[in-house]
Amino acid sequence: MNEKTALVLAGGGSLGAVQVGMLQALAEARLHFDLVVGASVGAINGAHFASKPSPEGVAELANIWCGLAQQDIFPFSLLGATRALLQRRGHILNNDGLRQMILSALPVSRFEDCKLPLHVVTTDLLSGAEVLQSQGDLLNALLASAAIPLVYPAIEIDGHLLMDGGVASNTPIASAVALGAKRIVVLPTGFGCACKAPPKGFVALALHTLNLMSMRQLVRDIELHAANAEIHVAAPLCPLGVSVFDFTQTRNLIERAHQQTQAWLVAGGLAQTGIPDSLRAHSHADMSH
Repeated sequence: MNEKTALVLAGGGSLGAVQVGMLQALAEARLHFDLVVGASVGAINGAHFASKPSPEGVAELANIWCGLAQQDIFPFSLLGATRALLQRRGHILNNDGLRQMILSALPVSRFEDCKLPLHVVTTDLLSGAEVLQSQGDLLNALLASAAIPLVYPAIEIDGHLLMDGGVASNTPIASAVALGAKRIVVLPTGFGCACKAPPKGFVALALHTLNLMSMRQLVRDIELHAANAEIHVAAPLCPLGVSVFDFTQTRNLIERAHQQTQAWLVAGGLAQTGIPDSLRAHSHADMSH
């Protein structure tokens, strides 16, 4: 019997660059996946990989990431924030920069055009329920999955207002299991365990908090679903002195994650299950890498 293997990608702001390095190593190893499931920035990376699951495809994604700056994705200004509050808008930033990034990262425009079946996790703004997007327009599904609460506007799809998939399930292991996967390879983004202080500013702090919640949720989900599927987790970078709001270290993050994932594969990572220590809550005293 052919057991389905799912590639599952977590959210994590600018640390999505870590997944690009991981994808490079997986693509070079010519690993086969039956489906791709992603949330938030992991959905954007996953969509590109699902449409071009090759070393050349991942190289294109790496180039897009290396051209990004914080202002492209999070164009925060005091004037914009004040206007948002006065207009009682419910979100601080417009998603124009995010839209451009997604469009540049997407070789296809519809789910049906992907080479691998793709599933994008979003959250219903009213009920908090996880809503899986698996067909139709890809741009709107990805904008919804990455719509960080209070930061970006929610997106309406089929009469539902949808926001960041990370709120309901940042690392959608449950979705992969429900879709019939018996073997799951998880690509987490990790967190800034070696940062000396939390990031400053409203948007940065919101993103940081959401990321910490999602990494805790990931640990719980691995424990919860260990009996339903074989779950292999590529270890995130550790120590990591980069916040989820910092786009200045992208090239370095991609290279480090590429090398680390290559070593993980050589060491038999795909035969190991369990939770990497680097995913559990921890910190590093007087360190920054």
